[in-house]
Amino acid sequence: MARRIRHGAGVRDASAPASAASDPDDAASSGNPTAESSGTRAAASGSGRKFHLRRQGRAAHVFLLPWLLGFGLVTSVPLFASLYLAFTDYNVLSSPRFTGLSNFERMLSDDRFWAAVSVTARYVFISVPLQLGFALLLALILDRGLRGLAFYRGAFYLPSLLGSSVAVAILWREIFGHDGLVNDALAWFGIEGQSWLQNPSTALSTLMVLNVWTFGSPMVIFLAGLRQIPEDLYEAARVDGASKIRQFTHVTIPLLTPIIFFNLILQTIGSFQAFTQAHIISGGTGGPVDSTLFYTLYLYQQGFNSFNMGYASALAWVLMLAIAVVTAIHFFLSKYWVFYGDD
Repeated sequence: MARRIRHGAGVRDASAPASAASDPDDAASSGNPTAESSGTRAAASGSGRKFHLRRQGRAAHVFLLPWLLGFGLVTSVPLFASLYLAFTDYNVLSSPRFTGLSNFERMLSDDRFWAAVSVTARYVFISVPLQLGFALLLALILDRGLRGLAFYRGAFYLPSLLGSSVAVAILWREIFGHDGLVNDALAWFGIEGQSWLQNPSTALSTLMVLNVWTFGSPMVIFLAGLRQIPEDLYEAARVDGASKIRQFTHVTIPLLTPIIFFNLILQTIGSFQAFTQAHIISGGTGGPVDSTLFYTLYLYQQGFNSFNMGYASALAWVLMLAIAVVTAIHFFLSKYWVFYGDD
């Protein structure tokens, strides 16, 4: 006997809706308008959602189109063209002539090539650590909560924006020239200055000082990393009797190693690609006695002064491989000294 349920003022059979709900297909086939309308709405909703996703996909491709065109025409095409030219003898005025590995074999006996490698290596592996150390020192000072922090942060960041500009290179040439500001300052102490840029033993050092001076970008990143270190860790270290130096070496540095690693990669790659400073200060020659002959400057001389585009393309690919190898070594060694939050 069917169980009957009182609902409001009427009485209905509980078994009827249960059987109808248990088989929606039968209800739809029996001509239930509610089931038919629900199915229609579900189908319409699904098709509408797919149409909306397709519209979003088309909009995304439209916005990506300028970048894709730029990447294809400005980056990919010259990249593969230079790879082909690296195996040719090409002087711009005549058609490329395939020569195989002759450009790479030429580097082995090219004295100026090895001079450029030596100058660039010293510039990168000396100036980058000095720059990062100076940037970290200033970040620690600014992290103490000085008044006008925003002003100092902006003022110190400014050299990073101007450091690779022609104007700053010209200014640097005037500062370290024979009658420059450095010699004027030394004269106050009775010290006779020299032409720092014309002395082979000091010319590269002036460019290193210029690179160190552009400490603003890594300093801002270091400062952001210092602000993320929990104060509780310093309080626990003080309770344990740790001095300021031990707090720095056992709390600050380990937690800051991912930021140090990030800055190290960026500044190393940027230093390998340095060009403007050496070109302006040396007048495009890399002098005196090739003491400021950066790798990129030698590449420029071969490509645009001597029109050895094939050889210049080979030099460019060697530089790219060198940067890739150094970066890979940094990543390999990072597992021994970089500590992340889950370590």
